[in-house]
Amino acid sequence: MNFDTDNLTTVKDFIRWGASRFSEAKLSFGHGLSSPLDEAVYLVLNALHLPVDTSPNYWDGHLTAAEIITVKDILVRRIKERKPAAYLTNEGWFAGLSFFVDERVLVPRSPIAELVESQLTPWVDPDEVGSILDLCTGSGCIGIACAYAFTQANVDLADISQDAIDVATINIQRHDAAQQVQAIQSNLFESLKGKQYDIIVSNPPYVDAEDMLALTEEFKHEPELGLSSGENGLDLTISILEQAADYLTENGILVVEVGNSQYALQQQYPDTPFQWLEFERGGDGVFLIDKYQLKKFFSK
Repeated sequence: MNFDTDNLTTVKDFIRWGASRFSEAKLSFGHGLSSPLDEAVYLVLNALHLPVDTSPNYWDGHLTAAEIITVKDILVRRIKERKPAAYLTNEGWFAGLSFFVDERVLVPRSPIAELVESQLTPWVDPDEVGSILDLCTGSGCIGIACAYAFTQANVDLADISQDAIDVATINIQRHDAAQQVQAIQSNLFESLKGKQYDIIVSNPPYVDAEDMLALTEEFKHEPELGLSSGENGLDLTISILEQAADYLTENGILVVEVGNSQYALQQQYPDTPFQWLEFERGGDGVFLIDKYQLKKFFSK
């Protein structure tokens, strides 16, 4: 592949060049940015220390010699290393908020962001939410976004991975949320005995064995622990369903993302009234179920 940039001088030149090279290299885009052009815009602006909403009016600006080196370097790294853009910039976005990420955690990209932004209405009264658990938290993005949406609620971030807890702690500090949010290393509910929550929200591992074998190089940079969940992708989800009722308040709800393992879950529990949620900005495979239903269909 030709990485000659001698005739490129403007921001627009490098965005166009990057998008062309990304398409030529057949990169995959599944980590929050949906196209070669979107990713080229993001990486070029990031390398220039410009915000993601910088006006295109600036794109005709000429780069300095030092800036050209920096911009070209990150674009070429994206091609050669096949890492998601978020790992190159150490930044992921969720619900309009910026989070530190690296290869210890998944890149934020859940449609649950839309639910958090709407304060999960009409399923809860935001004024009555006092406690939230983000289970399998990874970077902590869902739970910390919940802290912004429910300012009176205490939020626990739980994950089995100490690496994830370390990253989540960085993000708690980044958002100055330590008074409201705490990170707890826990194998699902193991370290949460005696706690109850008005909302439990989880984006657990849900990739099945077949899909794990088909992952592109970009996804292989993410921790397998955050992706793989058994033959049908439901190992963690079933464990959550069987235990969650004990950790919910009387009117509490459980929200879980299972992605394309939705169909396996429906097949395995055809009589369970999962409420599958719809999203204006796209995305699916997220269900809601309340404590009463969990006790009825999953209590042992």
